[in-house]
Amino acid sequence: MGYATKPLSNRIAVVFDFDETLIPDDSFDILLKDCQLDLEAFERDRVEPLVKQGWHKYLARTYCLIQESRQREGKDKITYERLANLGKKVRPIEGVPEMFDCLRQKARELVPEVEVEYYLISGGFVDIARNTSIAKHFTQMWGCELAYEQNGEIQFLKQQMTHTEKTHYLYYLSKGIDAENEQDLIYNYRDIPIEELHVPLNQTIYVGDGTSDIPCFTAINQYEGIAFGIFPEHSSAEKWEHREKVTNSQQITNLVPAHYGEDSELMRSLILAIECMCKQILLLQLSVGE
Repeated sequence: MGYATKPLSNRIAVVFDFDETLIPDDSFDILLKDCQLDLEAFERDRVEPLVKQGWHKYLARTYCLIQESRQREGKDKITYERLANLGKKVRPIEGVPEMFDCLRQKARELVPEVEVEYYLISGGFVDIARNTSIAKHFTQMWGCELAYEQNGEIQFLKQQMTHTEKTHYLYYLSKGIDAENEQDLIYNYRDIPIEELHVPLNQTIYVGDGTSDIPCFTAINQYEGIAFGIFPEHSSAEKWEHREKVTNSQQITNLVPAHYGEDSELMRSLILAIECMCKQILLLQLSVGE
């Protein structure tokens, strides 16, 4: 009988960005439209002047929203209820609702005891994502967190999600969702025994649509997970945002249209990635023996 020298984990994590990855639009733009605000004018006249003064773009956007809300009356203010209602109205990209059970079923056909967990790491306001019809499928959803007044009106940004901060949450989900307060985890991750991990990053699949996801692509590649880049169906791979600036460490396994239909290239890619990881688990199970 053989024995494995690598610890065995029966978990696979599938991690998604949100805006233009699971939904066709940017959730910040959806919020501005709901407030009857002109997208280009809001960015040009309110946000950009602050950015030029040294503000971080996420903080500048939120500050401008707070100022806008304070000028409004009654039910027209920007509140948690407003964000939640937007989440309920958002329609995911075609095929997304069916994808979750499909990938779980494909995994269990190969390894009956395998657990496929879904996570969301978004640069958008996570309260919109948490109120969508697909939120129930996620083990955890992380993003920009807002603080609210007693009347529900937005008060301030209590947690932002910059490009590099997204990678912190890859380490958090790998260690376990209770590790959010272990802020030094990213510095000692390499020294954590694999058997102590909730799910190893080499059994993690990451799906994102552009620049904000590039640091996560790097982390996933470092630990031999699988990363996919996607672009809108009406666009093309050649127009993928900042594609020419992606370095070797940031490369992705496949770049495909954002369509989750049964026969789409994206679903075929996700299924192959799940099967690849399941077969690695099967190999380790053989080594462990009965």
